[in-house]
Amino acid sequence: MSEFRYLPMTEEDQQEMLQTIGVDQLEDLFADVPDDVKFQGQLEIEPALHETALMKEMNRLAGRNVNIKDYPSFLGAGVYEHYIPSVVNHMLLRSEFFTAYTPYQPEISQGELQGIFEFQTMICELTGMDIANSSMYDGPTALTEAAMMSCGVNKKKEILVSRAVHPESLEVLKTNAAGQNLHVIEVEEKDGLTDMDDLEAKYSENTACVVMQYPNFFGQLEDLERAETTAHQSKSHFIVSSNPLSLGILQPPGEFGADVVVGDAQPFGIPTQLGGPHCGYFAVTKKLMRKVPGRLVGQTTDENGERGFVLTLQAREQHIRRDKATSNICSNQALNALAASITMSALGKYGLEEVAEQNLQKAHYAAGVLQDAGFELETDKLFFNEFVVRLDTPAAEVNERLMEKGFIGGLDLGRFYENRRHDMLLAVTELRTKEEIDAFASALEESV
Repeated sequence: MSEFRYLPMTEEDQQEMLQTIGVDQLEDLFADVPDDVKFQGQLEIEPALHETALMKEMNRLAGRNVNIKDYPSFLGAGVYEHYIPSVVNHMLLRSEFFTAYTPYQPEISQGELQGIFEFQTMICELTGMDIANSSMYDGPTALTEAAMMSCGVNKKKEILVSRAVHPESLEVLKTNAAGQNLHVIEVEEKDGLTDMDDLEAKYSENTACVVMQYPNFFGQLEDLERAETTAHQSKSHFIVSSNPLSLGILQPPGEFGADVVVGDAQPFGIPTQLGGPHCGYFAVTKKLMRKVPGRLVGQTTDENGERGFVLTLQAREQHIRRDKATSNICSNQALNALAASITMSALGKYGLEEVAEQNLQKAHYAAGVLQDAGFELETDKLFFNEFVVRLDTPAAEVNERLMEKGFIGGLDLGRFYENRRHDMLLAVTELRTKEEIDAFASALEESV
C-alpha cells in the first residue's frame, strides 16, 4: 500500500503524456521562459510527509491559532459567530448537494433548483422585496453589483454612498466603479450615522443611486425614510445593504421604498471560516427583474402538470446578452445559499425572530454593563448587535491584552479610520452568555 493517499498520476502516465505532445522531459515545457527569470537551484521547502505525519503537523500548526471555540469572541464587523443548527451539515454534506454542478439540466437538478428557489423566496420575505436572485459571491459583491446595475439602468455616472457603509464594501465598490468610469461620492458620517444634510447637499440629477447600510457598519439604525425621500427625487435608485438576521425584528427596507436590498447571508448557517467563502443576497422590485445580475430560479409545471423548477430569464450575461451586460457575474454560491435556507427553515419565523431579539437584548445588556463600568459609548440610541466603545488606550493594544486574558476583542476602528484609533466596534450575538459578557467587561477594564 502506498504511503500517499492521492496520486494524480504515475511516472508512466507522465512519460506517456510528454511523449504524446512531443517533448522529452517536463522542463521542456518551459523552454520559452528566459533563463535569467527562471529560478535556479532548489526551493527551501520541507520534504514531503506521508499522510499520518502530515495530519499531525497540520494539527500542530492549527493549534497555535486562537479560535472562537476556545475564546469568547466579540468581533463582528461583517462576519459573525452565530448558532448553526446541527441539521445544516447533515443536509449540506449529502453528495447530491455537496458535489452538484450548475443546474442547467432541470430534469436532473430538481433538488438543487428547489433549494435555490426556497432561498430566493425566504430572502424576499425577509427584505420585503419582490424578486431575489440565486445568491451572489458575498455581501460586498452584492452591494457593488447593485450600484453597477443602477448606473446601467439610469444611464447616470454618480453613486452616492454613505461612509457608514462597511469600509471594505466601499473599497470593492470604488474598484468596480473605476473600471466603468463611474464616480463614487462619499457622504460623511457623524456620530456613527449618515449625515443626512450632507446626503441632501451632494444629491444631484446625475445621481444614479443612493447606497446605505441598515444596521450600518457601526451597528446603528439609519433614517431610511428620510434617505428614500432624497434618493427618489430624480428617479435615482435607493440601495440598502442589510444584515438579514436583523430583519427578523426590524422593519424591512422594502417597506421603506428600497429599490434594491443586498447583504451577506453569513449569519444564517455559514461559519466564519476565516472570512469566507460566504453568500451574498440580492433582492429587487419587480420593475428591475430583468436587470438583476447572476441567475434566477423560477417555478413552473412539466408536461404532466407537476410542479417543477428551472433557471429562468436566461438571456443574461453568460448567454446571448453579453454585449449589453452590466455585470460579469454568471454563477452563485449555491452550497452556502443552501446552508442559509436550511438554517432559516430550521429556525422558522418565530425562531428567527427570537435569535434576532437575543442579539438585540444581549448587545444592549453588554453596552449597559460597560457604561456602568465607566466606558463611553458612541451612542445611547437603538442599535442591533454592534456598538462602538471609546477607550483611553489604542484599541489595538487593548485587543492584545484581551487576547492574553482569553477573549477575542472587537474591531480596532483605527484600521479603517485614522481618527478612530481609540474606538472599538464590539459585536454581541446570541451565543454570548451573561457570564461571558460580565467577564469580558472586567477584562476590558483591566486592559485599558
